[in-house]
Amino acid sequence: MKTIIYTVIAIMSCITIASCDDTTDSIGNSLTDNMDMLKVTTDTFNVATRSIVADSVLSRSTTGYLGKIRDIETGNYITGDFMAQFSTLENYKLPEKDSIVSLQDGEVIADSCSIRLFYTDYYGDSLATMNITAYEMNEPMKEGVKYYSNFDPIAEGLIRNDGMKVNKTYTLTDLSISDEDRADESSYTPNIKINLNKPYTDKNGVTYNNYGTYIMRMYYEDPDRFKNSYNFIHEVCPGFYFKTNDGIGSMAYITVSQLNIYFRYLNDSTYVGTTSFSATEEVLQTTNISNDKQNIADLANDNTCTYLKTPAGIFTEITLPVDEITENHSNDTINTAKISLTRINNNTHDEYSLSAPSTLLMIPKDSLYTFFENGDNVDYKKSFIATYSSSTNQYTFNNISGMITYMADIKKKGLAENSNWLNEHPDWNRVVVIPVSVTTNSSSQIVKIVHDMSLTSTKLVGGSENPYEPIKINVIYSKFNHE
Repeated sequence: MKTIIYTVIAIMSCITIASCDDTTDSIGNSLTDNMDMLKVTTDTFNVATRSIVADSVLSRSTTGYLGKIRDIETGNYITGDFMAQFSTLENYKLPEKDSIVSLQDGEVIADSCSIRLFYTDYYGDSLATMNITAYEMNEPMKEGVKYYSNFDPIAEGLIRNDGMKVNKTYTLTDLSISDEDRADESSYTPNIKINLNKPYTDKNGVTYNNYGTYIMRMYYEDPDRFKNSYNFIHEVCPGFYFKTNDGIGSMAYITVSQLNIYFRYLNDSTYVGTTSFSATEEVLQTTNISNDKQNIADLANDNTCTYLKTPAGIFTEITLPVDEITENHSNDTINTAKISLTRINNNTHDEYSLSAPSTLLMIPKDSLYTFFENGDNVDYKKSFIATYSSSTNQYTFNNISGMITYMADIKKKGLAENSNWLNEHPDWNRVVVIPVSVTTNSSSQIVKIVHDMSLTSTKLVGGSENPYEPIKINVIYSKFNHE
């Protein structure tokens, strides 16, 4: 019984000291002087890193990115276009048809119709002149398909060739709204307004005075088309694709896309009615990201550092020295394995410099796609999270010992079953560091991890021609001393 107690106390002491003090040189002596049952040793190993191009990432964000900017530091041009579908409430209803007073030739019409793209944040110059086109989708994007950030609905033939195409020139600061009204956050949310008031012809060749009239008449013909979002998307409105045509200098982070229809109806007196359909998590929204491919390739080939760039730009790959760490330690337990990635500060000082990503995910390279496609969460065995510390200018993964043990085990098992295993699994000891956005619950537990689709960029110490101190991994071992 005493052996068990001593073991628990010793191991817990080891872990506590390791987590509270970056200096590990004296840990072995301080513990073993008082506890002969356990022998603790430390070691450090160099780590190799390189940049890898992330041609595309799973586009699962509820935020749409719209615009075009130039990264001041690297010269990279980034364009954001996005597709939004609109949802409807269960058993959605409009006023009774005979109460509508917006009529033309005795038929119900909408007085006006528009799409508003509301944004709560943006990058760049809010006065930069931008131009986009809203394209009517010919069919919905399919449920259950994993859409990546390089998916282009136009190239894939999902845009209706003879459908609605509305061009819009805008600045993020809407100068048609007074300064006083824009300052009133309780009644005004910045948005890009796209009017859909020109005559609209549906797939059956029927022409309406505007798109809103088409929506309303589809409802009165058959309300079941609106009883849920699936019916609405497949039978009425497949969605719209918003593509940047011209302009440079701003990127809007669209948090709510809304289709609004205005009409008049009678209820004792005449009222102006509004019905809205919004893009929500219930329906699909995807962003198409375009980078300057040559610029991205040039950055990735810079071996004096490594890069992290979002969205869908560059990740950092790390080769972990698993063999060196485990060599001559077959009877030891790896208690901690700590690695820190140091930022290289941006030498370009400009108000539009991109900020560094705040949160990084480390996963095995062979999980680069499946982790996000499966909706996996961090488990601190094969996946780890690190946040940026401005005080140290580093991202620190405090203990990836589980990753080292996992990789050592799969290699041992693989070679036992297949002598050619190493040639077939060249990435067995490689991990990738990826900027991510995390969602937490009320207990601060991470419940969702997706790719960071915002605009971020940073350089890290590393690369095969690293001019700084080598990246190191600090390891603490323990084992019972039976001598």
